[in-house]
Parts: sequence; C-alpha cells; structure tokens
Amino acid sequence: MSTQHRPTPDGLRLSPLSGRWGVRAAGEVGLTTREVWERALEQAVREGEDVFYLELSAVTFVDVAGVGALAAAAQRLPDGRRIVLHRPPPALSRVLEMFWPDLPAIEVATR
Repeated sequence: MSTQHRPTPDGLRLSPLSGRWGVRAAGEVGLTTREVWERALEQAVREGEDVFYLELSAVTFVDVAGVGALAAAAQRLPDGRRIVLHRPPPALSRVLEMFWPDLPAIEVATR
C-alpha cells in the first residue's frame, strides 16, 4: 500500500497498516478532509487484494458524506472483495445500518 502518513489541516492522518493491506486513519473525516479520505478509498477499489482493512479506532468523527464515500467505494468493488472496518466510530456504523443496511462488501469488526 503506497499511502503515506499525510496530515491534513483538520488532522486526518492516514498511514499504511503493517502486515496487511489497508490504512490506519486518525482524526476526522469531514468537508475539508474528504478528498484525502476518498483517495484512500479509491486506492482500495483500484488495487486488487480481496480484503482492504480500515483501522478506524482513532477516528473521532465521520460525516454522512464520508460514510457515503465509503459505501460508494464498497459498491464499486468486484464480487468477492470487501472492506473490513476495524473499530469504527459508533456513528459511522449507525449511518451504514440506516442508509446501506445490505451492503455485503463492508464488514464491521468491533474488536
């Protein structure tokens, strides 16, 4: 994964996970950080391993548009591929359940 540690003005930081394909995110996903968030998600769609891991335990806020970008990326994945969310903020999980309840390409892991 080529995503490097990238701080943004509002403090969204992305860094590659060690030992598996994915990204650790920290900070907030909102209007001013959405472009960085969407680039990471697009990389997950373009590059081809079966599972893309998003470690989200240090994410403090994700707006509805950020969740929508995640759902849109998952919908573009080829069959059999998925995005695994590790310890997402509770609001992210609730928005997914409300607006995209049957999205098989997203798996939520709370541990």
